[in-house]
Parts: sequence; structure tokens; C-alpha cells
Amino acid sequence: MSSFRMPLSRRALFVLPALVAHPALAQSNAQGADYPTKPIRIIVPFAPGGSGDITARLIGKYIEDKTGQPFVVENKPGANGIVGALAVKSAPADGYTLMLATTSTNAANVHMYKSPGYDPEKDFQVVGVIGSSGAFLVVPADSPFKSMADLVAYAKANPGKLNYGYFNASSQVPSAVLGAKAGVEWQGVAYKAIGNAWNDLYAGAIQFMFVDLTAARGQVVAKKVRTLAISLPERSPLYPDVPTLSESYPGFVSTGFLAIAVPKAVPDDVKQRLNALINEATSSPAINKRLVEEFALTPRTLDLVQCAQQDREERAKWADYVKIAKIEPQ
Repeated sequence: MSSFRMPLSRRALFVLPALVAHPALAQSNAQGADYPTKPIRIIVPFAPGGSGDITARLIGKYIEDKTGQPFVVENKPGANGIVGALAVKSAPADGYTLMLATTSTNAANVHMYKSPGYDPEKDFQVVGVIGSSGAFLVVPADSPFKSMADLVAYAKANPGKLNYGYFNASSQVPSAVLGAKAGVEWQGVAYKAIGNAWNDLYAGAIQFMFVDLTAARGQVVAKKVRTLAISLPERSPLYPDVPTLSESYPGFVSTGFLAIAVPKAVPDDVKQRLNALINEATSSPAINKRLVEEFALTPRTLDLVQCAQQDREERAKWADYVKIAKIEPQ
């Protein structure tokens, strides 16, 4: 999938003088052929413990083992992923600072914020898609709500008395959409980190929240939460007893994605190299098995053109979600 050209030999410099007039092109080719020659840093725009953090470390370990260069995960949470995105935008465009691109950073924020400070299409390019997935609607294991019907019935009888937590777009928007479709009023509580949201859920400060399947898995396996619904188009083979949202509200599906992006100006050869490494990682038997069976992700193997196309399609899809949720841009 990759196409790399070695640096021009001394003889080639005389045979092809036209290339000498374009040192940037020659440098790009050299970078792509040799990349990486030093540690790679990936900025995860959310706190540790979420699906992005978990999968970034998984893919990063593969790239580190494959290339022999350290792969460092740096968490920069804040403002629904905007803090981390801006850090990557301002980093050198050399391929050594990557971004864990998510539904929030690349699809939802442009519709939820008037001035996020970056344009996901103009400032970044997705170089690999790890996978797509959905979310659980969860309540504490000792919650009185046994089903989504119970939750909605209580909310209708007690307007404004239920609180939901959120820490990114994938947890905020579905909660608001559900409220709109069910015709109920409940209040959203914002959290900077998923860990704080879990703590408040167990303490009773919030009564429910949407959590992506990867991040929720540990709590579900430990039976600390009850899953009332799943946001996938169909029931998951991993969780066949959990009903879909669309079983109660036809057409209500909420899916997101995890990917890796770089600043737009990164040399094309480096982008190709990263695309090859990420696709190798997601398609390797061991990682593919974990993504599917442990994290309930649907792995993707896309080239750069397909990555860009999916990125655009996700933005269009989440524009519709935000509109239905009636979330006014901040």
C-alpha cells in the first residue's frame, strides 16, 4: 500500500537536475523512506481511560514494535477535544506529532462550537481509521430503572429531575437526541474526564449516561452498570440481550469512529507510511481480534482517499445529529 522513494544518489543529482530545484520535494521523499527516525507522539484529546486512549495505546504499541521507535501517548483533555486538536495544529508538520481523531474532534465540534479554532478538513488529514462503534446507555447496577421505558416514564412524570453526564460529543449528543425523541426534559452535566463521570454516576449525582462500547466494557463486565440500550443499527453479537435504541425509536442510531490524523502539511510520503502502518496494525490478527471481541469496534482498512471521504461523511452525519438534538453552538 505504501510507495516510497529513496533519496537521490549523487549520480541522480546530475541526471535529474530539475529535482535539485525542488529541495522540499527531495526532503519529502527522504522523510517518507526513512520515517520514523525518532520517537512519535500521539496526542489523545481526552483523559486516560476512554476508548481513544485505550486504542491509541494498542495501535501505538504495534507501531513501536514494528519501527523500533518509541510511541508516546500524551493526553490533553479539555473543551470536547479542542485543546488537544489545537496542540496538534500548532505542532511541526513533520509526522512526529499525531492526533487521535474522534467523532468529537473531526465530526461534531464544527457543528457544536461557533469558533473551535481549527477546521478538521483544512488543518488535518486522517491517515488511518482504527474502527467505528456505538455506545451503551448505562445506569448504575442498583438503579431502579430496568429498561429505557422505565427511564423515559420517570422523566415524563418528573420533568427536569434526571441528570445525564457527558464528556464528549458521543456521550452528549445521543442523550439530547433521546430527550427530543422521547419528549422529555433532563439536564446534562459536563465532565472533563470520563473517570469523574463514572464517580458521579455511582454516587447518584447523575442518573445515566451514554458511554462508547470500548470505554464501558470494564464497567459492564464488572457488573457495575446496567445497560439499557445500545446505539448500533442492530444488536451486538457480544451483547445480544441489550436492545437497540431503534427498537424503541425507529431510526435512532448513533455511531462514531476512532482514527489517527496529522497536520495537513505533513509530507505525502510520511502520510502514506503512517497509513500503511495503521492498516497493518488494525488488520493484524491479534489486534483485529481485540478490537472486535473486546472493544466491539468494527476495524477499517482504508487508503488516504477513503479516509478523507469517511471523515467528510461523518461530519455530515453528525450535523444531522446535532440538529435533532437542538444543541445551540457555543
